[in-house]
Amino acid sequence: MVSLGTTALATTSILTHKAEPQFHAKVGNFKPRKTYPSLETRSLDQKSLAIERILMVMEPKQGASSPSALMLTSGASGRINALFSLRALKSLLVLIRAVVLLLLMPFRGRKRVVLVSATAADKSKDERSESNGGSNRKVGPVVRVPATALSWRRAASSSLEQEVAARREMAKKRVVQDGDETVVREFSIFTNVRGDALFTQSWRPVNGETRGLVILLHGLNEHSGRYSNFAKKLNAYGFNVYGMDWIGHGGSDGLHAYVHSLDDAVCDLKSFIERVLAENPGLPCFCFGHSTGAAIILKAALDPKVEACISGVVLTSPAVGVQPSHPIYTILAPIVSLLLPRYQVGAANKKGLVVSRDPEALKAKYSDPLVYTGSIRVRTGHEILRIASYLQQNLRKLRVPFLVLHGTADGVTDPDGSVKLYEEASATDKTIRLLEGHLHDLLFEPEPEREAIMEEIIEWLNCRVER
Repeated sequence: MVSLGTTALATTSILTHKAEPQFHAKVGNFKPRKTYPSLETRSLDQKSLAIERILMVMEPKQGASSPSALMLTSGASGRINALFSLRALKSLLVLIRAVVLLLLMPFRGRKRVVLVSATAADKSKDERSESNGGSNRKVGPVVRVPATALSWRRAASSSLEQEVAARREMAKKRVVQDGDETVVREFSIFTNVRGDALFTQSWRPVNGETRGLVILLHGLNEHSGRYSNFAKKLNAYGFNVYGMDWIGHGGSDGLHAYVHSLDDAVCDLKSFIERVLAENPGLPCFCFGHSTGAAIILKAALDPKVEACISGVVLTSPAVGVQPSHPIYTILAPIVSLLLPRYQVGAANKKGLVVSRDPEALKAKYSDPLVYTGSIRVRTGHEILRIASYLQQNLRKLRVPFLVLHGTADGVTDPDGSVKLYEEASATDKTIRLLEGHLHDLLFEPEPEREAIMEEIIEWLNCRVER
């Protein structure tokens, strides 16, 4: 434990470390009282009589158990085990499938049936025959899908494309209209391996030597442009900064704030790191991530290839300890995310949760069109819970140097998750700062705390660049 020196931060602590049981069936042996000759040698009447006698002998007496019955178990346990028989399980699967199909069935009005006259039908038939060169080859039935059946899909796709185009144009405009003459701010479109177009931007100092690189990853529902002031602060100390709007956010492709898989975002980050390093060979590279962006960075850093090419990570309010607003969502999320992935759950969004103590910062955030303010989508929430669970089970594998900062009053991500990260990570260079009374958006807290947090991050980076 290292005591806090002269700093404007009120913290609780600073921690730094370097250096099926088997059932046996009993089958009764049935022995007829009398040996009967072969039925093949008897007349029809004799055969009927013989069969009737055999059945009388095989019929169990009242009150006695059949000697040929298969005895697996007895009493209530036998009836319970019967529920888990192969036939019962098959019936259960059929029932579940029927329910799922019922849920997926579109409840739409009856389609208008257009009657085709015999003359028109014959004409169509003749035209098909002529197109086949007059041959007698049979032509399969022509299926005509009404245009109205797919119109809603085309309308939804067109609406999504327009939304993405509007968001991207706004993101580009903000970059172009940045009038700061001390930095060079540019944007580019990065296409990932799945063919999605991701919006990226960079901040570079006009003067001075470049000492290192910082790759910035925003949190859920926001975008990289929100961290422009922080990026320019890093520029002043010789760091080139690169930001990426991950899928479904900012100027990137995808439904706003919808994430089909955070593993895709992890893959995109790895590709983006490779691109940045190729453009800046020989410079130390660091990653900065906030909230869910920090979780994406952590999972990427567990990859030995990424670990080998980055010098450290800085994490603010990482989504390692994440709890749903109600425990039932943990159970329902995997199911509903498959059936209705884009469904919005208002309760899971923890409506009205304050993320900063600065009213102006809150006003700027929630009036920003590039910031998603709707209820969280089921699939997105499930993916956050899933990546948090994965990280908690693999924290010991983290060997990259890191600095983690977390406010003790954070109501979005649990500070205890950051404590667990610090305690279990195998990194020999790790530091944690618990900031007393601070909320979730640490870089948007009131002054002078905001400035002090930025300076501490830069000091941590400077120490590792100079080594």
